Amino acid sequence: MGSTIMAGDGMAGTTAVIGLGSMGHGMAQSLLRAGFAVAGYDPAPGVAESLAAEGGRAAASPADAARDAAVVVAVVVNADQTEAVLFGPDGCADAMAPDAVFVSCATMAPDRARSLAARLEASGRHYLDAPMSGGAARAAEGSLTMLASGSAAAFARAEPALAAMTGTLYRLGDTAGQGAAFKMVNQLLAGVHIAAACEAMAFAKREGLDLGRVFDVITRSAGNSWMFENRVPHILEGDYAPKSAVEIFVKDLGIVVDMARASRFPVPVAGAALQMFLMTAAAGMGRDDDASVARLYGRIAGLDLPGQD
Repeated sequence: MGSTIMAGDGMAGTTAVIGLGSMGHGMAQSLLRAGFAVAGYDPAPGVAESLAAEGGRAAASPADAARDAAVVVAVVVNADQTEAVLFGPDGCADAMAPDAVFVSCATMAPDRARSLAARLEASGRHYLDAPMSGGAARAAEGSLTMLASGSAAAFARAEPALAAMTGTLYRLGDTAGQGAAFKMVNQLLAGVHIAAACEAMAFAKREGLDLGRVFDVITRSAGNSWMFENRVPHILEGDYAPKSAVEIFVKDLGIVVDMARASRFPVPVAGAALQMFLMTAAAGMGRDDDASVARLYGRIAGLDLPGQD
């Protein structure tokens, strides 16, 4: 659980959370529990109002949420959305308090993180590159893992808010981009493990095995992974409501492959996993849960998996 550090303990002013999806909303709830004044914004109608019902303030724009905020936490999907939150129409960069810190939680290429940081830091404000790991439940508990890099001043300014949102905070360097690079290593593994888990379960179905029994055996054997243990229940239940969508790994493994190509480094396993996510998206399942890769195998092989369409 996140630490109970009150807003007055070295952190003056409001903390803004921009992006109130399942992750951002949970992070805002953790901040509220820790005693922070929280302003939240999300472009989806009614979402910010749900935070207001829990004791936060519903903001009309990123600029409104960030007005005079000492800490702004952006929980959006990618670098383009982060740039729009900062510098687009009604962006928050100019509205943040002088010497405020922007905590960027989106997964992005390290060079984009460095570029955004340089642009914001030119205004005297701080940028913390802080992609995260952990699902919606851990966000709501205040027990996320953050892979952060930035200046000492950025860490100092953000520390009380980070303590409320995280169970583990890694300080991975003093410049933006380093946190992003660590996150891409994680995403390479996560994407490969999901694709492998889906392939394994489809293979087990082809072999006529009881899938529940396969799950029980593998989770107690050397072939287990965190992603196998987390995603295979979605396959067993035939529940592909998106907890993490296929398109996320189209994006993230795409970044991995782009980074590797730029540095002339081979990533054939990540490339193969990317193609599986791309094929799943092309088959109309891009917005579904990333365990839908198993459904793609099911379609190819004519398997009767739970929830197979």
